[in-house]
Amino acid sequence: MKLRAVQPGDHTQWLGLYRQYAEFYRVPMSEQTSDTVWRWLHDPDHVLEGWDAEESGKLWGLAHFRTMPNPLRGVEVGFLDDLFVSPEARGKRLGEALIMQLKALAQERGWPKIRWITADDNYRARTLYDRVAQKTQWNVYEVQL
Repeated sequence: MKLRAVQPGDHTQWLGLYRQYAEFYRVPMSEQTSDTVWRWLHDPDHVLEGWDAEESGKLWGLAHFRTMPNPLRGVEVGFLDDLFVSPEARGKRLGEALIMQLKALAQERGWPKIRWITADDNYRARTLYDRVAQKTQWNVYEVQL
């Protein structure tokens, strides 16, 4: 399995994975939304970056991440926005491999930490996250507009 940056030729397979990710979280995925994210991933001036897990030309997983300021500490940290592994590839530690690759990038970039959120009932992913990271004391709130 090769972990690599999202490439222009990945669009169809990436879109399939990204739609599955949205379905998992019950978030409607419009063509406009997926086109916007795809454009961000290929815009060198946009903060969002992405990796794919690929084997023999087939994509099995994705990770979208970005730098995020941490004003209270005066540093930038990494933020993992999206992590998804195809159901057929689960159990092969692809999610862990993507997180470890992000950890290496964080060390390279001088990010002292990487943050992410997940749904409380995402038990399978939380098992992975409990193995590779520490759960924080923070609760997440949103204001819907």
